[in-house]
Amino acid sequence: MELAYYSDYAVRLVNTEQPERGGDSLTSVEAVRELFGAAQQAARRATESDVTRLRTVRAQLRAIFEAADAGDEVLAVDLLNALMMEFPVSPQISGHEHRDDDGRPKWHMHIADHAANATAGFTATACMGLAFHLTELGVDRLGICEAAPCRNVYLDTSTNRSRRYCSDRCATRANVAAYRARKRLESERAARTGRTAETAQDATPATER
Repeated sequence: MELAYYSDYAVRLVNTEQPERGGDSLTSVEAVRELFGAAQQAARRATESDVTRLRTVRAQLRAIFEAADAGDEVLAVDLLNALMMEFPVSPQISGHEHRDDDGRPKWHMHIADHAANATAGFTATACMGLAFHLTELGVDRLGICEAAPCRNVYLDTSTNRSRRYCSDRCATRANVAAYRARKRLESERAARTGRTAETAQDATPATER
């Protein structure tokens, strides 16, 4: 569905923070405006107050992903419902921007922006998109990157629900780390085996050698 596209708003906001690394890119009005992407009209309303407001929303959205990643579907849904009650949306049918080959409108669902401030508009859009994604694909499609120390969130759209990392970069890094760990374990086992063989040889009576 068209509104599922807006779920990326939630991902972009949550990933402005790197909790395990102490990083935070949501520090200015310009950073807030970048979150809106192509929605420049909505972004122009952003003020310094939206930095603090969106940081609060960010924590709430991360809690939803964490609950989903932990397998607590009910908690994830309850947290998302609470946010949607706090930041309601006004959906409407739109089509004036898109036309088919015959010039007729391509009707689709659109979120009308009547929010009091930039944070309210952004959050309402993000939550509605996340809700459609969750109900269409499942709560288990909301994930947190397994490549330590990364804690970025992602939306799994794979056909076999196999995604585990937020990006190809993290997947490669995790695979390299796993490969090195296996090699290190193999080396340690080989060393232990060698020491065991030497000990056994030393314990053999001279008459038997």
